[in-house]
Amino acid sequence: MPLSKAALERLIEASPDIVVATDHDGTVAYYNDGAQEILGYERDEIIGQFVSRLYPSIDEARRVMVAMRSEENGGADRVVNFPTHFVHKDAHVIPVAISGVILRDDSDEEQGTIGFAKDLTEIIRKDQMALLGEVAVGLSHEINNPLSVITNQLTLLERFVEKIAEPHEPEQGRNRIKTIKHEVKRIEENLQRLYEMAQGERYSNTAYLGDAKMIDLSRAPAGEERALKGRRVLVVDDDEAVRSSVVEILRNEGCQVESAAEGREALARLADVSFDVVLSDVVMPGMDGYELLRQVRRLHPDTHVVLMTAFYYDKDHVIKRSRLKGLEGVIFKKPVDPERLRESLAALLRSPPPALSSH
Repeated sequence: MPLSKAALERLIEASPDIVVATDHDGTVAYYNDGAQEILGYERDEIIGQFVSRLYPSIDEARRVMVAMRSEENGGADRVVNFPTHFVHKDAHVIPVAISGVILRDDSDEEQGTIGFAKDLTEIIRKDQMALLGEVAVGLSHEINNPLSVITNQLTLLERFVEKIAEPHEPEQGRNRIKTIKHEVKRIEENLQRLYEMAQGERYSNTAYLGDAKMIDLSRAPAGEERALKGRRVLVVDDDEAVRSSVVEILRNEGCQVESAAEGREALARLADVSFDVVLSDVVMPGMDGYELLRQVRRLHPDTHVVLMTAFYYDKDHVIKRSRLKGLEGVIFKKPVDPERLRESLAALLRSPPPALSSH
């Protein structure tokens, strides 16, 4: 039984896809429920407007019109699954595939167009997730095996270091190996996270360079991560390698980090920008960690201060004197343990800075 005109109109009206018709001037004459749902505009906002309003640009609207008039996209006066984009009312771009025809009267005069547009957002997302799943499997295969070898060799290296290290130096070797193991573990966790994201069909991206994006492998922030994300930290150390590694660790935790090579430079930074935490070495030429602490507590009492030291003994009583002046924490020791650093700073940032001591 052929459908009546009224039934056909009801069917088109209820279609979940975008259905738009224009007159011979390109003015929108019809706009269905699906279009309202997907594009965000009400009928009275679009009907009577030029159809280019739905496109990112007038050039894109013309490109679709030219495609309809050629025979290369489904035949004369039509397009089939022609890829283009519409723009939502809130300005975000929606990828669509249009199938449409040019409407003509009995005299073959052009009367307008009607097009059905399929929102491709979910289809593209699923394709991306399928690709992400393939990437996750490939990376797991290609990277996990070498990581296992690295971990095994680190265990052997750790035993070797214990045998050859000087009596006063074993901790330095252990801490370096511990740092490497921590980074290997991070790589393994990111691979697992990539696989989980692919399996769960959910992923997010973040800005990289310019308009480029990259997949965000970070987990939902909890506990320490919430405390550190977005916090401003000033790292002060005369050892460039140590300074750079600590900056990298903190940036990976979501902190906004700047650095200084010595105490006076740090005070100059503090005069221009407020920081939540100053993380400083103890032994530095010129102004050492103790003097920097005193100045920070005096000039910037709302800023937390933590000192780093490579030694467990306090030969010059710097740490003891610093604690009398309000020192809130000590990180033992360089190279810094990322886990310890994160936990210490997170706990510190959950409490107010201490009042300036009169000692």
